[in-house]
Amino acid sequence: MSKNYIAVDLGATSGRVALAALEDGGALSMETLHRFPTPLVERDGRYYWDIFKIRDEILAGLSKASGRNIESIGIDTWGVDFCVVEKDGTLRLPRAYRDPYTSESLLEDFFGRMPREELYRRTGIQIMNFNSVFQLYAQHREGSLDGADRILFIPDALSYLLTGNMVCEYSILSTSALMDPRTRKIDGEILKICGLTEGMFPEIVFPGTAVGTLSDEIASSTGLGKVKVVAVAGHDTGSAVAAVPALNGNFAYLSSGTWSLMGIEVEKPVIDDAMFSMNFTNEGGVRGTTRLLKNITGMWLLEQCLAQWRKEGRDYDYAQLVQMALSVPASAKLIDPDDAAFAAPQDMPSAIRAKVGEDLSDAQTVRLIYDSLAAKYAEVFAKLRGIAPFPIEVLHIIGGGCRNELLDQMTADACGVKVVAGPAEGTALGNVMVQASLSRRDLAASLPTRTFLPNNQ
Repeated sequence: MSKNYIAVDLGATSGRVALAALEDGGALSMETLHRFPTPLVERDGRYYWDIFKIRDEILAGLSKASGRNIESIGIDTWGVDFCVVEKDGTLRLPRAYRDPYTSESLLEDFFGRMPREELYRRTGIQIMNFNSVFQLYAQHREGSLDGADRILFIPDALSYLLTGNMVCEYSILSTSALMDPRTRKIDGEILKICGLTEGMFPEIVFPGTAVGTLSDEIASSTGLGKVKVVAVAGHDTGSAVAAVPALNGNFAYLSSGTWSLMGIEVEKPVIDDAMFSMNFTNEGGVRGTTRLLKNITGMWLLEQCLAQWRKEGRDYDYAQLVQMALSVPASAKLIDPDDAAFAAPQDMPSAIRAKVGEDLSDAQTVRLIYDSLAAKYAEVFAKLRGIAPFPIEVLHIIGGGCRNELLDQMTADACGVKVVAGPAEGTALGNVMVQASLSRRDLAASLPTRTFLPNNQ
């Protein structure tokens, strides 16, 4: 006899609805019911997520589970973005974090009201131009928050569309640079700068809290009935780290997808001058942990190169990309994946060529991306080793990027540490684990992984 759970797992590139079956013996299997591109729309030069199209895609996936006995549904998404709720309960389309409206000049204006060191001291969140706090400040200045009644982060907005109930889930709130991670409460002084009040945010809830049940209309249209919706770790990295198949705490993790997030789990936030200078972030995890980590631009570079090459009539699958990278020598020059030039270029291969000052073939571009990512991982990993209160014995790579065995090996070599890659479905698994109240120890031995030892050891 198995229990069935649904994980709605949304990235900034694509989303999916997955069905997980948990057997009495503890084995967990996962089946993707529906996959879709994350819809980004442009209106008057501004970029938005089509939250209603996302809802419709989720409903399409839920409908494919009709006839199954579903225990609960959980939703995780990328961080920082949010919806404005009108007084009548309707949602405005949320601005997308890749919309370049949070300029350096806007950040400097904000820091004139609260210095960056003070913002970090209060929130422990690394300074990135698309942080929720800067988006809110930008929208406040342009009048886009006028008439706002509530603010809902993306997973909470979607659970609201499914249930009619509003919550503010802790892990997704923790990405916003609005919350004091020590008290786990929203900072009123920061809100004032953004023209907001604490009453505009719903009750803060923690992973594992029931939000409500599917609305009558959705319960009927999907054929699922009044299934419970649970607030999981709404930030996808929080869900992914919950599924790291580690048997003790002496590990670092790398959640590899459009973004790469590398860090460690600690019991309490670490907020000091050293963390500020290295721009490390403190985000909320499951069971009261803090994820001390660094955001790194990840497969975004490769995804955008692939999109451009398709426009030019060249379409490569990931197996071909690995062979292309192996067909050319290691890159003589490297790029910083986090360079602002790669945030949202019209043509990513051209942006990379311009940065290195050389004409590159497609194969050389792929190799350059892999080499540069491995070098960036090694740089951040060395900093983690210097600050971790325990010896880091293994680096767990989770998420879709862990399927790239070449990059897994390059990372092991660059970092000089054993790499355990998998599970690739880590985010959806972590989502389900919170719904089912499972710990990583419950599943660690049964999750599919591959081990890569550094060649220089």
